[in-house]
Amino acid sequence: MGEKAIDVFRSCIPLFTALSDPARQDIILLLADQERLSVNEITEQSTLSRPAISHHLKILREHNLVEIEQKGTQRYYSLSLNHSVQLLKKLIHTVENECL
Repeated sequence: MGEKAIDVFRSCIPLFTALSDPARQDIILLLADQERLSVNEITEQSTLSRPAISHHLKILREHNLVEIEQKGTQRYYSLSLNHSVQLLKKLIHTVENECL
């Protein structure tokens, strides 16, 4: 495996880490279904506490998986997957070309 492939794999580690948690997976699936929700709306549909949901949203935001839209005093979260999808496509392309 070439150095480029290793670099691509390593660049995906933070994304894989963010996606590895079942609570964050649930939030992503919920946002995929509902498009945009506030922390309270997400909490209403979860068994987790509001602080726990906020923590997971922070991690998702840090990894460019969600974005925030401020409307008055409310913050609405929605999916922002373009960067992650491009990174995963790059990984697949690299594996196909250098590892198979």
